[in-house]
Amino acid sequence: MTQDATLSGELGSSGPPGPSATLAGASEASAAAAVFDDPSGRENMQQLIQLRWFAVIGQVITIAIVNFGLRIQLPLHDMSVVLACLIAFNAVSLVRLRFSHEVTNTMLFVSLLVDVSTLTAQLYLSGGTTNPFAFLYLLQVILGAELLRAWSVWTIVGITCACLAGLTVFYRPLALPPDDYGRLSGPYIQGLLLCFALNAALLVIFITRINRNLRARDARLAYLRERAAEEEHIVRMGLLASGAAHELGTPLSTLSVILGDWRRMPAFLNAELLQELDEMQTQVTRCKSIVSGILLSAGEARGEAPVETTVRTFLDELIAEWRTTRPVAQFSYDNRFGKDLTIVSDSALKQMICNVLDNALEASPKWVGFEVAHEGSWLSMVVKDAGPGFAPDMLAQLGKPYQSTKGRPGAGLGLFLVANVARTLGGSVVAQNRPGGGAMVTLTLPLASLTLEEEGAADGRD
Repeated sequence: MTQDATLSGELGSSGPPGPSATLAGASEASAAAAVFDDPSGRENMQQLIQLRWFAVIGQVITIAIVNFGLRIQLPLHDMSVVLACLIAFNAVSLVRLRFSHEVTNTMLFVSLLVDVSTLTAQLYLSGGTTNPFAFLYLLQVILGAELLRAWSVWTIVGITCACLAGLTVFYRPLALPPDDYGRLSGPYIQGLLLCFALNAALLVIFITRINRNLRARDARLAYLRERAAEEEHIVRMGLLASGAAHELGTPLSTLSVILGDWRRMPAFLNAELLQELDEMQTQVTRCKSIVSGILLSAGEARGEAPVETTVRTFLDELIAEWRTTRPVAQFSYDNRFGKDLTIVSDSALKQMICNVLDNALEASPKWVGFEVAHEGSWLSMVVKDAGPGFAPDMLAQLGKPYQSTKGRPGAGLGLFLVANVARTLGGSVVAQNRPGGGAMVTLTLPLASLTLEEEGAADGRD
C-alpha cells in the first residue's frame, strides 16, 4: 500500500540603428524567437512538478494509513529516504524551471526516468508486483507518449517493462494474510481499486492539461505561419515596387532633361506653353519623388539615409508637409509628447503615419485629427476622423491584406502595411469607432526602437 502512494507520486512527476535596421532584421528574429520560446514545454514541465507535489502528499498519507491504520509493517526509514530524494529532485526541478528559457525533450525524459526510478524503489520496498500500485507504471508510459519523442517513449516502455519484470523476483515481501488477496475487504483488492481510480483521475486531469498546452502551441504555430505568409507577400510587393522604380528612374530623368531643353527653345517661349511646361515639370518631379520613396522603403541607395532628429521635430515636419500636400479642409493637431527625445527616423516610419492620415482623409475630407502623447516608454499617436467609421467585419480583420470597403483592386493594403511596420518595431495598431461618429486608429510604438542607444541608456538610469 505504501507503494501505492509512491506510485501515485511517480505518476505526477513525469512529466545607432534606426527603424530601418530594426525593420530589416526583425521579421526573421521575431519568427525565430517565437519558435524557440514556445512555452508549451515549460507548461508541461510545470504540470509534472505540480503533480509530483501531490504525489509526495499522497505517498505520505498512504504510508501512514498502511503502516499505522492497517498495521502492515513497512520499512519506514528506507521509504522515507526515497521520498526525501523525490522531494529534493522536485525542488531542484522547480528552481531550474524558473531560470530556464526552454524545456527540451531530454529534460522531460530525465524527469520521467526519475519518477520511474522512485516508483521502482518504493515498489521494491513494499512487495514488488504483489503491490497493487505496480500498475502505476502505465501512467508513466502514457505520459511519455504524450510528452516525449518516439525514441524516448520506447525507451520508457523498455525500462518500465524491465523494472516490472525485475520486481517479480527482487522485492521485500509484505506481510499480508493470504485470505485477503481475493476479497473486496482485503487490502490488495482495495489497493487495486484505488490504483485504478488514481490512474484514471490523473490521466484525465493531466492529459486534458497537456492537450490544452498543445492546442495553444498549434495556435501559435498557425499564427506564425500566417505571419510568414503575410511577410512573404510584403517582400514580393517590395521587390515588384523596387523593380518598377528602377525602371522608371531613367525615363523620368530623361523627361526632366527634355522639358528643361524645351524651356530654352524659341518655339516654346509662349506664356501658355511655359505654364504647361512648368506643370509637366512639377508632375515629373513628383513622380521622381515617389520613385525615390519606394526605393528608400526597400532599403536601396537612392533616397536619403535615416536621419537623426527628435520626436517633436519629426512629427511637426511630417504634419506640416502632409497638410500642404493634402486637400484637408480642417485639421486638428495636438502634440502632448512632453520632454523631447532624440530619435532616428526614415521613410518607413513616415509612410506608416501618412498612410493612416491618408485613410482618415479619404473617409472624412472635412476634418481629421491627430494627437500625440508620451505614455511611459511608449509613443502613442491617435488619428481621428468624422467619417462613417469601420464596419464590424473590418474591425475583426484589421491588418489583414485586401480587407477594404473601397471596392477597387489593391485596396486594403494600407492598414495591412501599417500593422506590419508597427508590429516589426514592437508596437501595435488598434482601430475602433468613436462614440460620436467616425473612426479612431491608435498607433503605439516603443520609444526604445526609435531613440538613440545613448539616450535610451540615460533614460534607464533615470
